[in-house]
Amino acid sequence: MPSFEVKHDSRLSRGISRARAYAAARSKRHFVGAFAVLLGVVILLLPSPYVIEMPGPTQDVLGKVEDGAVIDITGTGVTTYKDSGKLLLTTVNASGVPGYPIINAQAVWGWGNPQVEVMPREATVPVGQSADQYQKKVEQDMAGSQDSASAVGLAYAKAHADELDIDASALQHAKVTMHVDSIGGPSAGMMYTLGLIDKVTGEQLSGGKTIAGTGTMNAKGKVGAIGGIRLKMIGAKRDGATWFLAPESNCSDVVGHVPQGLHVVKVGTLDEAYDALVAIRDGKGGSLPQCTVKQ
Repeated sequence: MPSFEVKHDSRLSRGISRARAYAAARSKRHFVGAFAVLLGVVILLLPSPYVIEMPGPTQDVLGKVEDGAVIDITGTGVTTYKDSGKLLLTTVNASGVPGYPIINAQAVWGWGNPQVEVMPREATVPVGQSADQYQKKVEQDMAGSQDSASAVGLAYAKAHADELDIDASALQHAKVTMHVDSIGGPSAGMMYTLGLIDKVTGEQLSGGKTIAGTGTMNAKGKVGAIGGIRLKMIGAKRDGATWFLAPESNCSDVVGHVPQGLHVVKVGTLDEAYDALVAIRDGKGGSLPQCTVKQ
């Protein structure tokens, strides 16, 4: 045992001597820099108070998901029609919201990525909101959006039954079910409404094209502003859209940020959105109003 202790002390002494020699050979600036690097790494790994958003998936409201048709319409005497094109709802993927934490390194990455938006969490969700509260709010907004789209879409079809040559009485008892459970929020309201009208009227509103859009839809047929429209335009272009319907109240966020090859039309009401689809279908989209800079 004594010989072991002597050997151990000898190694310890040599280690201390080497550390002193290493420290003596380097300036204080070296150690300050090393500490700063270490501190920076620690800060980057800490939970971030920011939210990062990027283009999310799109969904053809005229298409299908695992549960069936995105917009399923049933009822005695109700006839639905297929459309050869697509009407895409657009989404944004958000991280840093309650239940989906990020670290500061991800926020720094977002600041350097032109297809990512970074913003303080308090500007996106209420302070202190829990993951359960956030999820409940998202689901409530989506359910409300779908209910409003169903009511407004059916009412529009019935009000224009004569000119669209459809049986308004058959729509009186139509039941509408929408299946996009993985997408939350209210911003798909306009596209749900247009998709419903297209399916019950057979108007082929897409004209065989891929047309995307976003905007809330209230009971009076007003198209409302949404968040993340720059990212939604990027997602629409990525997934093949050539036309994009944008809420008029979002025009300030649209100007200067339209992806090349995407034609953006501003709409403020359901009537304007419907007429825009008809114009695009009939090859008259060039005359539709666009977002411009206010003078």
